[in-house]
This record gives sequence, structure tokens and C-alpha cells, in this order.
Amino acid sequence: MKYGKLTYLEIAEKAKEDYIAIIPTGCTEQQGPHATVDFDTWFAEELMEDVSDKASKRYGIKTIVLPAIPFGPTKEHKNFGSGYINIPQEVYEEVIYSVLISLSEQGFKKLIIWRGCGGHQVDQVMDRFNYYYKECNVLTLNHPFYDVWCKCGGSNIPGGHADSFTTSIALYKHPDDIRINRIKDPNSKEPDWTDPNLDFSEYSSTGVIGDPTHASKELGERLWHEVVDRVVEMLKKLM
Repeated sequence: MKYGKLTYLEIAEKAKEDYIAIIPTGCTEQQGPHATVDFDTWFAEELMEDVSDKASKRYGIKTIVLPAIPFGPTKEHKNFGSGYINIPQEVYEEVIYSVLISLSEQGFKKLIIWRGCGGHQVDQVMDRFNYYYKECNVLTLNHPFYDVWCKCGGSNIPGGHADSFTTSIALYKHPDDIRINRIKDPNSKEPDWTDPNLDFSEYSSTGVIGDPTHASKELGERLWHEVVDRVVEMLKKLM
């Protein structure tokens, strides 16, 4: 159920019917030399659309998916020189906050933020919203990506960014977005993901963290369906 494909009257009805509003947050950043910079945005939006559809068919869970927000904080990619739109954290949080208020004003009672980028911090803005808007609640879901990769790909294959997980998903969903001849093992180092001043260029000369050379369309299909199934089960636990 796509928010953007409904009229305002139809959206009002969905709010009255207690639909859960899902807000995918994407970003625009380098994905190494072989993948397009919009990966995190379309991945978040299309994943939530499939989750919404399957949750409805499997459990009757009613959700409505907003268009993905395409920009966010991405300063760790700036030193690659291009391919990023960096939104300061305080501006980003105000945008998210405004989206949450808008949905609350329309009558939605439960909201879910799905973070398209694992590095995006939304806890403070959610706490702020939940404190002031008692009639509406927002939460987020943990990403199952690592566990899914270990099951379908292999924990022995290093990952992190624009890796075999990402590349496989793109080969399955948007194959034209992948420059096959540019997929190479960058011999990158594992970053300190907790570093508030994280700079990917200190760990990789290409922007890739991990090894993308094990990617395939077939693997991407398995990864996609496994992720969808796991997120649907997360939603079920919220009901």
C-alpha cells in the first residue's frame, strides 16, 4: 500500500482504519565504483513495499508505505569527492520530526521508521516525538541483514558497504545499476563503526568495505526473500 499512490481522502480512510505508517529513510552516497548512489533509497522503499504486501497477505497486518526520504547524514563518504548529499544530523532530525508530526496530525496512531542506512541515528527524534505526542507512537526495527547474510551468503566473506550483500540485492532487483566490470575486492579494512568521525576513505580506496566479488543475482533473490520474511515476522510481534 503506497502512500504516494493514494488520494488524500483515501489516506484519511487508512488512518481511520488504523493502518501503520512506515517511513523508509534512504540516503544518497557512494556505493563503490560498481553500484549507483541511490541504492540505500530504493532498497529501503522497495523492501518496505514487499514487506507491506506480504504482511497483509500472511497476517492481515495493515500498513501504508511512504516514499523513501532520499537524503541523510553521510559525512563518512565525503572524502571520495562526489556522489553524496550530506544532510547535517540536526537538519535530518527536524525533517524526520516533521514527517512524524504530519502523520500524527492525519490520524495515524502507529508509525515505523525503517532506516535505509544503518548509520542513521533516529533514537533521539523518536524519543522526542513519543514524549510530546502521546496519541501516536513511533518505533524502528532492527536490521536482520547480518544474520541473513550468514545464512545465505557466508560469515567468512567480509562485508560492510557495497559488499556482496548489497551487490547481490542490486543484481536481483536493479541489474542495470551494477557495473559488472568494476566489481573488485578492494582489500579494505574493517572500520570502527562506533567512531563519530568515521571516514570510509581511511579504510578503503574504492569506497567498498568488504568483498563484493561473491555477488550474484541468484544470491540476491535468496537474500531479498529472507530479509522480507524476517521483517514481516518482526511486524507480527508488534501486533
